[in-house]
Amino acid sequence: MDREELPTIFNLASSDPRSELIDRSKLSEETLKQIDRIMAEMGRLRAVERKISRASQSYMNLNETDMRAIRFLISAKNTDTAATPGMLAKHLGITTASVTKMVDRLEKAGHVVRAAHPTDRRSLCITVTPETHLAARQQVGRHHAARFGAAARLSPAEREVVIRFLAETAMDLEDSIGSVGERKPSQG
Repeated sequence: MDREELPTIFNLASSDPRSELIDRSKLSEETLKQIDRIMAEMGRLRAVERKISRASQSYMNLNETDMRAIRFLISAKNTDTAATPGMLAKHLGITTASVTKMVDRLEKAGHVVRAAHPTDRRSLCITVTPETHLAARQQVGRHHAARFGAAARLSPAEREVVIRFLAETAMDLEDSIGSVGERKPSQG
């Protein structure tokens, strides 16, 4: 299988040539090269995930929100959780009216079914059909299994480093959302 070349748009020389965003004056060339490689690999990972997402959406004839809904419903089924339209709306960050339209469309296409909630007679429960569950497992599940393999090959200490890196990256990115326009250059 051909591997995509590492994206170069994420390297510091092309994205921040004058150190306006990131102060790298105290970092060695070797450190900068390693960070560039990390950023490039993260870019490749995002590109592969987008490719997988598009292929899965095409295979199942669903859009991105529909796929997120199906994954949520599969997770709910796997954990014996009765998924309601309200839970789905909250998970997807959309209105209950939008969920109703989406569920109507997914039900018509044979992806989900509505049923009475097992404990709350006033509520409905949405479940994924066995056929869609199987299709999602075959299409998306194998990609998740590949991620597991990469993590399993790491030592416990390496996994802790990766966990810390991903958690800190997510926190830093979340912090940057709230401070757009207010952000000061990083002190590396």
